[in-house]
Amino acid sequence: MVGVISLALTLLLSLGAVLCFAWGSEAGQRRGRILMGLSSAFAAVASIYLLILILSNRFDIAYVANYSAIELPLMYKISAFWAGQQGSFLLWLLIHAMAGLYLLRKHALPAAGLAVYMALQALLTVLVMAKSPFVPNPNVVENGIGLNPLLQDPWMAVHPPIIFVGYALLAVPFVYGAAALITGQQAKEWLPAARRWALIAWSFLGAGIFIGGYWAYKVLGWGGFWGWDPVENSSLVPWLVAGIYLHVLKAAQIRPAVITMVHLAGIFAYGLVIYGTFLTRSGILGDFSVHSFAGDSIGMSIAVVNAIVLLAGLLLLMAKAGSLPKGEYYPSYDSREFLLLLGALLMVFVSAIVFLGMSMPLLTQLMGKPAAVDTDFYVRTTMPLAIAMLLVISCALLRGYGQGKVLASGMPLLIFGLLGAGAAYLAGVRQVLPCLLAAASLLAVGAAILACRKSGLRTGGAVAHIGLGLACLAFVLAGSGSQSHSQELQVGESYTVFGHEIRYQGQEFADGNKEKYYVYQVDGQEVRALTKLHANGEDAAREPAIAKGLGGDVYLAPTPPKDKERMEMILKQGHMGMDDVLAYRFEEAAMEQQADGTMLVTAKVGVTDGNTIEEAQLQLAATKDGGTSKPVEVFDGQRRLRLTGITQSGRQIRLESMPALTAELSQPVTTSISVKPCIWLLWLGTVLVCVGNMWAAKQK
Repeated sequence: MVGVISLALTLLLSLGAVLCFAWGSEAGQRRGRILMGLSSAFAAVASIYLLILILSNRFDIAYVANYSAIELPLMYKISAFWAGQQGSFLLWLLIHAMAGLYLLRKHALPAAGLAVYMALQALLTVLVMAKSPFVPNPNVVENGIGLNPLLQDPWMAVHPPIIFVGYALLAVPFVYGAAALITGQQAKEWLPAARRWALIAWSFLGAGIFIGGYWAYKVLGWGGFWGWDPVENSSLVPWLVAGIYLHVLKAAQIRPAVITMVHLAGIFAYGLVIYGTFLTRSGILGDFSVHSFAGDSIGMSIAVVNAIVLLAGLLLLMAKAGSLPKGEYYPSYDSREFLLLLGALLMVFVSAIVFLGMSMPLLTQLMGKPAAVDTDFYVRTTMPLAIAMLLVISCALLRGYGQGKVLASGMPLLIFGLLGAGAAYLAGVRQVLPCLLAAASLLAVGAAILACRKSGLRTGGAVAHIGLGLACLAFVLAGSGSQSHSQELQVGESYTVFGHEIRYQGQEFADGNKEKYYVYQVDGQEVRALTKLHANGEDAAREPAIAKGLGGDVYLAPTPPKDKERMEMILKQGHMGMDDVLAYRFEEAAMEQQADGTMLVTAKVGVTDGNTIEEAQLQLAATKDGGTSKPVEVFDGQRRLRLTGITQSGRQIRLESMPALTAELSQPVTTSISVKPCIWLLWLGTVLVCVGNMWAAKQK
């Protein structure tokens, strides 16, 4: 009840604050500030209460039972807070509320802006209440399901909260623009503050996206860092539009007539955050994305909130359009203003393409059978635009604001372009467009360095643009230049693949048989591919082995061997079964209810090789969701037996016969071997983009 009451108070106080701020009187504003502080405090109370429920293993709450477990490490218990959509909405609300308190304390917004901000807080609270994390569990359970093993990774623990910081903070530029439209505030009074908040939001959202890409590369084992998955794109599109916002805002600080574009970009950046949330959580993408949540009634609630935000923002802009500054957008085609707007237009095209691609399941569903576009669609359509955008960036950085102001000639930078194209060629890239993209990428790097030296670009902006160029170069080198080969590797044998000496060392178990490693040596460097194991010994999640080097990564993704010596058999009580080595007879079984609700099954099985008879005591801990059973060795480890099932009558069991552990560990394994030339440039570039943006936010 504490959580539900806190959310209800958050909603009521938010609506009360909206009314007080909209009232206009000084006394009303004072009351509004008090109500705003209380609303944010109760959002924090609800969040703290959910965390307490998780940490105290309150499995009588459905959300806790679905995403936490007793044995879950503390870090992942905390990350269970945002593992499901109920908790992630509450996290979004919490960050929004804390940012609102900061704005309130700094007196950064007029009353009209605070009213809009609290209206957004009320809408977010409605979404949390529509999919509450405090719903009681209809089933009595002693332990929860726990976090998906793939999500039990430090990078994935921090990825969602960083994304949601970006989502929440994009509300601030939106609110600054809305307040300016309502009050008629001059652009010079609010654009600098909106720019700082947009830079911070852009940095966090970008960092979250980049961390997600690194996690996909490091953990999932498919060899890539971006799959153009619709849910991945749902974060990318608002990030791109926020980038448009920042660049047209810069132009608006020079040319006030551009302010209309700033308002449009701010409205769509935040609106697309909510739209992407709708796609992710409505269930529409369930058949097209492994990241999508299952569909339920929350989809309609998000759609309504999205419509309210977009329509309110656009209607307000239409109503106030006549009062906005008029005049020229740029003095000439060779001015930085024109090139800034041209680059923003190219980003609009890229955003529109990705938006249409990710929305295709929704659009096609409206017309009949839902379908999605493939990854080639994005590559074919966005690569020419990316090349043009990088060239425009290079030209813009070499120009000053105003007509005919040239900071530096672009001729010396041609060497950068040739180096980029040459690097792509050396990486094995032979297609024209990727080579042009590599050339344009290094050209942009050189232009950013030169513009910074000529005082045409501040340090933060230069760092961010250098990072963008390096990241785009890495897309070509590690993407188009990647090579892959699949081969069966024998233990102890050496193989030469793509110029690298690879030796497979076999398998090793660790952490009490909770983890298994495939051990390799790559050019003398030992690397390990991790497989996390369920309690019954089956694979839960796999991570590749990555040998890092200055020239790039050697990426090894093993395929679990199909063990022909494993056999599953059904044994009736008093009857025998055989594998290719031994014979088994099921003697009797006993079942005992444990205090934690688990049914402990013990089966007595006789085992013989024709000369000697041994007796094996096999156990299975059965729950409503399945069971766990550890292998038992027989005949000095010659075979391992595992009890995997029993009938309700106890007269029939299912038995798995496995080879000796030493034999299993020395089996050959088929491994997908890839080389990723200079992929470290991608991670360096993304870090520079985020650091540069945060640096720029500190620079006035």
